[in-house]
Amino acid sequence: MASRSLNKATLIGNLTRDPEVRYTPQGTAVAQFGVATNRDWVTAQGEKKEEVQYHRIVAWSKLAELCKQLLVKGSKVYVEGRIVYRQFDGKDGVQRNITEIVMDNMIVLSPGKGQGTAVSQDESTHASDSMEEMPEEDTDNKKGSNKQESVDDSEIPF
Repeated sequence: MASRSLNKATLIGNLTRDPEVRYTPQGTAVAQFGVATNRDWVTAQGEKKEEVQYHRIVAWSKLAELCKQLLVKGSKVYVEGRIVYRQFDGKDGVQRNITEIVMDNMIVLSPGKGQGTAVSQDESTHASDSMEEMPEEDTDNKKGSNKQESVDDSEIPF
């Protein structure tokens, strides 16, 4: 029986910079951007503290192109992906270590370009087409939008 494992990171934070999209020699899009997450707490002495963590995010293929279209610096975003550790030699010859999150899913949470847009790596090939075709919601013509149902207190189970 094979053992199971999980490598999954889930973040909600703000973009620290606009996504930068580059292309591999084969033409595959790769987007890189940063996400900042904040943590607030109060010490035993009553002092308020805040800690900020910065995360390097990488998206591939159509998901990378959608990041460029939907995200801007300051956008609040939900990111889901896997943690990857890389090593490389810098221009100065010193070995460097990088931790990245390779994005699989994304939901744009802030108002603006793509608010509420959920995109996953598997669905991203169809997501850009469907986003352009989404009509504005017509709240005036919704059936029963102003209708209120009365509920008897005896029907509530608690």
